[in-house]
Amino acid sequence: MSKTVAELLVGVLEQVGVMKSIGNKDRTSTTMSARMGVGSWIILIVLLSLLVATGVVVYLGWTLGSGADVPTSGYAAMAFGVIISLAVGFGLMALIFYSSRKGYDEPPVLIVPEDDSMESKDVPEAK
Repeated sequence: MSKTVAELLVGVLEQVGVMKSIGNKDRTSTTMSARMGVGSWIILIVLLSLLVATGVVVYLGWTLGSGADVPTSGYAAMAFGVIISLAVGFGLMALIFYSSRKGYDEPPVLIVPEDDSMESKDVPEAK
């Protein structure tokens, strides 16, 4: 019952809906569905352009900033900012997992007790 990584990946992609299984049980071929429309390609090109632009800015900043000395207080401020950013990130992720485990992310459901009715039992009915 051991499956290869490729078979597991194909199974996951079929469940997600990216791939479709065609054929019988003995011979199964998979085809990729056409999900990449014009809008998807535009988004992909824009994101890749932003990635390249970020790489250029990082390279220019790294090469043009050589020879600049950073004081000890600068390193301390950078370390403090990194530690605070990590603490906030860990705290928010912990809250996400906590709320998910406790069921706070579920949609609200009205639970009506069995002994509760529309009429109050203490007030007599008016005729």
